[in-house]
Amino acid sequence: MFFENTTCLRCGTGLGFDTDQLTLVRFDNTTDARRCANQAIAVCNWLVPATDPDPDALCVSCRLTRTRPSDSDKTALAAFADAESAKRRVVFQLLDLGLPLESWEDRSRGLGYDLLSSNGVQVVTGHEDGIVTIDLAESDDPHREQVRLDMGEPYRTMLGHLRHETGHYYWTVLVEPTERLGDFRALFGDERADYAEAVSRHYDQGAPPGWRSGHVSAYATMHPWEDWAETFAHYLHIRDTLQTAAAFGMRIDTAEQVLSADPAVDVDREPFESILDDWLPLTYALNAVNRSMGRDDLYPFVLSPAVVRKLAWVHQLTLSHVGHTPTSRAA
Repeated sequence: MFFENTTCLRCGTGLGFDTDQLTLVRFDNTTDARRCANQAIAVCNWLVPATDPDPDALCVSCRLTRTRPSDSDKTALAAFADAESAKRRVVFQLLDLGLPLESWEDRSRGLGYDLLSSNGVQVVTGHEDGIVTIDLAESDDPHREQVRLDMGEPYRTMLGHLRHETGHYYWTVLVEPTERLGDFRALFGDERADYAEAVSRHYDQGAPPGWRSGHVSAYATMHPWEDWAETFAHYLHIRDTLQTAAAFGMRIDTAEQVLSADPAVDVDREPFESILDDWLPLTYALNAVNRSMGRDDLYPFVLSPAVVRKLAWVHQLTLSHVGHTPTSRAA
């Protein structure tokens, strides 16, 4: 069974994703849930409680979407379904981590998504006051690849955009209103630096020489806010990929260990550097597999000591926020 399945591919049993159990469950007429009203338009396989009186009730993920294309725009709706699929993976991670997930409908500056088509109008992907805006053109592979080449980026995906922009939202939740702001500035820089000026400088001059020694991507050098968002997104990349690899029982012989069958528990208890002990050998193997198929590296990143310290801080911050107190070997 796969994360997106609505039916078991072997026996035909109906499946749905239960957000209380955070797993796919059997779905039939006896279940205490029903399918999200967006099953058709967003190809959504998540469930809502059967006790919800609204016959058009949406699941946890779909309720976060504030704006979508009109029913008459068939091209944009296809891209919308792809974006929603990626968004469900992000929302699953937020639920799995136990991070606060307050909707734009529930509070001012709550999390919401405007998934918009740039066909005929300008759409700028970004975040403002809790609302993440995504240009649905990014779901088109040729368009996204051309932009990636034009921007000189090693990696560009719809899922990456969603994780990055959602990271901006969580800066306002995990960092901005807390006593951790000083620690953030020591690692990422002072976010009070003029953002518009930083953007202009970045696109005029590019990333500074030697940027890999302190940043996970060239884009992260633009401003401390972007450094945080890129690092937060990268942390989610690592967790999700390790969790998937563990679910398949993947073993990397060079690491002389089998990835945990229940990585969510172990990852929460370990310092981030222990996570890297699993992560780096896995990336070496995945890159080698891609090269054997004549493809570019699946993981085209180098994690410098400074980047590892930032990732470790995100790990500590995230888990301490939900009641964990992980240790760290970071210098």
